[in-house]
Amino acid sequence: MLVAIVLAFAPALAEAKAGSGSSMGSRGSKTYTPNTAKPIERSITPPPAAAPAPVYTPAPQPQAAPLAAPAMRQGFFERHPFLGGVMGGFIGAGIGALLFGGGHMFGGGMGGILSLLLQVALAVFLVRWAIGFFRRQAQPGTVPMSDFRPNAPVAASAPASGPAVTPGVELSSSDLSTFEGLLNGIQTAWSVGDIAGLHRLATPELAGYMEEQLRENTRKGVQNRVEQVRLLKGDVLETWREGTVDYATVSLKWSAVDYTVRMGGTDLVSGDATHPSESAEVWTLVRHLNGPWQLSAIQQV
Repeated sequence: MLVAIVLAFAPALAEAKAGSGSSMGSRGSKTYTPNTAKPIERSITPPPAAAPAPVYTPAPQPQAAPLAAPAMRQGFFERHPFLGGVMGGFIGAGIGALLFGGGHMFGGGMGGILSLLLQVALAVFLVRWAIGFFRRQAQPGTVPMSDFRPNAPVAASAPASGPAVTPGVELSSSDLSTFEGLLNGIQTAWSVGDIAGLHRLATPELAGYMEEQLRENTRKGVQNRVEQVRLLKGDVLETWREGTVDYATVSLKWSAVDYTVRMGGTDLVSGDATHPSESAEVWTLVRHLNGPWQLSAIQQV
């Protein structure tokens, strides 16, 4: 009965294999780029920020000049004093002829009245003609309207950051053998609690995550053991270079005897200490200039 209770709570006590079934670590600029595995759940690499929205830069609007007070409209005779004087002279001469009985210029009697009317009509004609003439001279010419071209929105481009990414890094057979050796070495260091070994085979970030998990297992009083590790299939998914750093992402299918026991004893907590089980993961390995390959990220499939 006690054994059944312990086995029922086994998942809460410990997670098997190095990494405890998590997707964690960093893959350089591709940390959050989707691939065939589950996305990274824990990483020191910040997630990419959303692309900046286009910023509209309006053209500067000219300031309107202050409106001047409307000027009083001048009368015709104020705007054209010469014509006013001519017309006034005609009318005055006619009135004088009527009052003083004739005159050599206009005649007398009925003839004088007719002469006055003719002079007035002539004056009106001259005034109208002059008004039309001056209006035609003062009318401004028509200015053709230019094409209206609205300003297009200007997108604010984000400055480029980080080293240039070069796809494709040639891997040798020695590199592939190193990857298989890392699989065995990391699982062995994990099984015996070799913290220094994990920091030698993995990046400081990933080794730090594994160290936290080992300390948590120690707090719970359990130890996970991964033995008889055997690579069943390995495929290179992608390789790339960022500056002087090489990256390789590989798909690994491997088997191992994976089980958890009580710390310092042999009491089985979870797993099978006799028969191997299979695991499928995607590993990303990193190599700095003239340095060894190290495990940088683990992703579950």
